[in-house]
Amino acid sequence: MSKKWFKLTAVLTLMLFVAGFAAGCGSGQQPQQAAAPKTKQVKIAISTWSGFGPLFIARDKGFFKKYGIDMDIQMIQGLAERKQALAGKKVDGLAITFDIVSQTVAAGLPVKVIWALADSAGGDGILVKDGINSVQDLKGKEVAFDYGTAAHVFLTMVLDKAGMTEKDIKIVQMTGGDAGAAFVSGKIDAAVTWEPWLSKATKESKGKVLATSKDFPGVIVDTIAFHADFAKENPDVLQGVVNAMKDAMDWYAANPDEGNKIMAQGLKISEQEMKENLQVIKLINYQDNVKMFGDADKPGVFYDNMNKIINLYYDKKIINTKPDPKQIIDTSYLKKAK
Repeated sequence: MSKKWFKLTAVLTLMLFVAGFAAGCGSGQQPQQAAAPKTKQVKIAISTWSGFGPLFIARDKGFFKKYGIDMDIQMIQGLAERKQALAGKKVDGLAITFDIVSQTVAAGLPVKVIWALADSAGGDGILVKDGINSVQDLKGKEVAFDYGTAAHVFLTMVLDKAGMTEKDIKIVQMTGGDAGAAFVSGKIDAAVTWEPWLSKATKESKGKVLATSKDFPGVIVDTIAFHADFAKENPDVLQGVVNAMKDAMDWYAANPDEGNKIMAQGLKISEQEMKENLQVIKLINYQDNVKMFGDADKPGVFYDNMNKIINLYYDKKIINTKPDPKQIIDTSYLKKAK
């Protein structure tokens, strides 16, 4: 074979290779890419309360997406409307307090609590007139509070610690906000209310704060609770939620200013208001969740306080059944958190 013929053969071979490669590329047989992780949309309803703020950190910093969750946080202000949305399965979960959890389950709407968001640490309290210097001094006095709510639970624990019961006081039924306003107006002897009424009363020299929720940790607690059906069908999602909240709170510890901004934007309140609210509520991280929940074999303070809430509501005929906290609180996800 001549050198000329050899060169021609080599050129033709190269041309055929290039043509074949181009045809292959044009046939739609693209190199396979790694499939994107599957995500599941999860809907959770909240109200405008700073204790629910960490949910926005977990969403906006991508921690929910990290675990395959597309979190849809829906603002539904009315408690009745939030519970209706959960009952109708228009949402999968709620951010609600322990006392509401017990009422919800007793009313036949089963939920599973998997994470505690925040604990009232001075945001709720008892305002009293001058001259009332101890809990015992409340005997025979008019005390305004919202019957069958967290304020009721808090007052009961304060009275119990002093060896007293509701029979020792004159109950005046009012919402927390109305109770605060009535106290500042001088219409009642004492009021179980919250901020800003606690600060307003003391600043205006209308009275003083006798006791606050800071003295009773784990009583007025904001939680994440999912419909029991959703929890049963989606254990991987619940694990992802706990993992994401753990990551979010770890991140927040190192980035509080940015975190406060994210929470304020999500809740549509000012950063200043967010910072002020955080003076009287404690956001709960993973370590404190583990400690305060404990588990079914060695329950933490949350189990004990939920039992007290259930017993109180049952005794006062606010609920007709006594749910078992062990059937409500599920700590398995905390144990397996990454």
